[in-house]
Amino acid sequence: MHFPATRLRRLRRSPTLRGMVRETRLAVEDLIYPLFCIAGRNQRRPIASMPGICQLSVDQAVLEAGSAWQLGIPAVLLFGIPADKDAVGSSGARPDGVVQRAVAAIKEAWPDLLVITDVCLCEYTDHGHCGVIRGGEVDNDATLELLAAQAVSHARAGADMVAPSDMMDGRVAALRAALDAAGYAQLPIMSYAVKYASAFYGPFREAAESAPRFGDRRSYQMDPANRREAHREAELDVAEGADCLIVKPALAYLDILRDLRRRLDLPLVAYNVSGEFAMLKAAAERGWLDHDQVMLESLTGMKRAGADLIITYHAPEAARLLRTR
Repeated sequence: MHFPATRLRRLRRSPTLRGMVRETRLAVEDLIYPLFCIAGRNQRRPIASMPGICQLSVDQAVLEAGSAWQLGIPAVLLFGIPADKDAVGSSGARPDGVVQRAVAAIKEAWPDLLVITDVCLCEYTDHGHCGVIRGGEVDNDATLELLAAQAVSHARAGADMVAPSDMMDGRVAALRAALDAAGYAQLPIMSYAVKYASAFYGPFREAAESAPRFGDRRSYQMDPANRREAHREAELDVAEGADCLIVKPALAYLDILRDLRRRLDLPLVAYNVSGEFAMLKAAAERGWLDHDQVMLESLTGMKRAGADLIITYHAPEAARLLRTR
């Protein structure tokens, strides 16, 4: 038997050689670290379903953001859990809201760290839905004005980017118009353009205290069975002025990420969601998987599928490993 002249194993013989020919590179600069901000002071409340992740008072969020920055992580994504909620999520747009105070404090302490804010009503409403409820349903158009006001309040607090996650039709255009009118034409929008109604969000809803009190979010988040619809969602957000697009969740939707990479040129972001994080933690605790190897393999897979950036709760531990390579 005669082997062909080409032997692919030749370039796999050593770590140095494998590194030199590696096609996909995961870097600390690719990571965005989500933080959950709460009222109070000196508060770090562990989230049972997300080992190592806590709800943080503003002073603790500043410390956590600083630790991320010192590891080389370039950006954080802030979620707010207010002390009081109402039917229209009014606390989300208050100048003294928890996210607004966290933005200002983090930017004062770490001015070069990019601070992105989640824009949605679900954490702020007493019913847990992402918009105003009228006639038992989320009223899309009535919600847009509230989202726009929240985004402008984040911009005034010093946010570097806003990320609408509500999945209302027309929200990117509404935010863009409001930000421009308020003097923030240069502030980019990272849209949750392709957000599926996924069961992988379970731990997040504990973390953000945002589970719906009735029904579910399937009437506005995408059906997990749909692929072509993702193209329409993404293209509409681009047309409305989005600067970056998020695909959420990541691991079960890498085909969607790959599709969008082939169609669009703007930056794509994979959201490595809470359920994906929790599954790996649980398996690793039982000794079923090598935590660090699977974590890096998963994040690399997101990059290989087409992500430019990755939102992940693994960001600090991934950064520590990547810095030693």
